[in-house]
Amino acid sequence: MDVRDLRCLVTGTASGIGDAVARRLIDGGASVVSLDRNKPTADVTEHVEVDLADPSSIDSALEQIDGTVDAVVNVAGVPGTAPPETVFAVNFLGMRHLTESMFERINPGGAIVVVSSTAGFQWPARLDTHKEVIATESFEEGAAWFRDHPQQGNAYNFSKEAATVYTLAMGGAVREMGDLRINAVLPGPVETPILSDFEESMGKETLEGVRAFLGRHAEAEDIALPIVFLAGRESRWVNGATLVADGGITGAVSAGLVPAPEI
Repeated sequence: MDVRDLRCLVTGTASGIGDAVARRLIDGGASVVSLDRNKPTADVTEHVEVDLADPSSIDSALEQIDGTVDAVVNVAGVPGTAPPETVFAVNFLGMRHLTESMFERINPGGAIVVVSSTAGFQWPARLDTHKEVIATESFEEGAAWFRDHPQQGNAYNFSKEAATVYTLAMGGAVREMGDLRINAVLPGPVETPILSDFEESMGKETLEGVRAFLGRHAEAEDIALPIVFLAGRESRWVNGATLVADGGITGAVSAGLVPAPEI
């Protein structure tokens, strides 16, 4: 994948998928500017500490980064075991705030990648609700909306539905901003340090059922590869799209071969 000499801003680099993405980008000749609460072990060019649940922290972090980038890669996220307001803040509001704060600093032809989740597969049933969510104009307004609208399902699923709908909706808008593109990767269960949190919030039996059907869960590298593709030059005509990277479980559910997980 052609990422040589690209400058990529990546969140969530300290562990799991974000760590794998950073390493794959660096191995391909890109430079990585890291944003995370913890320091990464990958050989990034620059690291800035950030709390994605706090818009002022995001603003401060971005002020410490000079110049422009070729890609913004939103990997950071928290599982459903965190408080609902934190889950929604990090997984959607913080991602959106950071992305939109960088619009004018992404080089022409650049990429935005959002890591959503197959846990957000029910977004079509709540599309009107998510249109309200993405119509909020600021982090604070979005947080107020969330407090005022008790959502169906759990906060993790809802946050990932919102991230998916945002990606689909923004393709045309970012194309007009210097020929940018935005796409999302939707992983299923991944062997990362927070897998046990997902087992707790979604049910261990549900995730074990996915493992049994596929033979294994994804490794972080399995998800990093499509993310890097979407950040790189070969994906120049992919925009406003979602790429499911779950080993085939969503397809099997859609075809009625296995029951939809109760999550």
